[in-house]
Amino acid sequence: MLGSLHLCVITDPKLASGRDHVAIAAAALAGGADMIQLRDKAGDLRELLPQARAIQALCRSHGAIFIVNDRLDLALAAGADGVHVGQEDLPAEAARRLLPPGRILGVSTHTLEQAEAARLTGADYIGFGPMFPTWTKDTGYTPRGLEGLRDVRAAISLPILAIGGITLETVEGVIAAGATAPAVISAIVAVPDIAGAAAAFRERVAAAKALGGASRGPKVA
Repeated sequence: MLGSLHLCVITDPKLASGRDHVAIAAAALAGGADMIQLRDKAGDLRELLPQARAIQALCRSHGAIFIVNDRLDLALAAGADGVHVGQEDLPAEAARRLLPPGRILGVSTHTLEQAEAARLTGADYIGFGPMFPTWTKDTGYTPRGLEGLRDVRAAISLPILAIGGITLETVEGVIAAGATAPAVISAIVAVPDIAGAAAAFRERVAAAKALGGASRGPKVA
């Protein structure tokens, strides 16, 4: 299923004009998102748990995947499909050991070396970026661009979710460069019509895949 993803939407209520994680997820799913990632590193676990459980139920009803960013305790308590960790979060190898069998592990990467390390530690998919300039999150890395993505796709066979500054105008190029799907925050979450924005992204991704994007296998196993 990961290899056939079209759109991951990352929830961020700070950008969503008063809408909480559940409202963002519901709208994104209505627009065709097939993965939702809840990202809230500072929120209170007792407040987030009911939202996470509600999102998991929504994802199941839409046949979508639910991932929790960083917080393995929340992912496990909510019965999420998996957890996504960054380079400064819980180490990927520790997350892999703690996740029950069958759960998904995603790892944020910013270099080819990090992507290869994620593969070796058992990641099921990698995030790669930032693709373009973005103000949503300061990764400490300059934009990787399409050439950086092509290099990773040439070496890594795992599904790749490209992230960072991706817009409707750039998403087709991202797919053509080898991304399985985009992971989008502000271009969807920060607009009034989240469902409409998600639908537009999904349509662009589908069109790019129909032209052969994300279909090339790795040159190196």
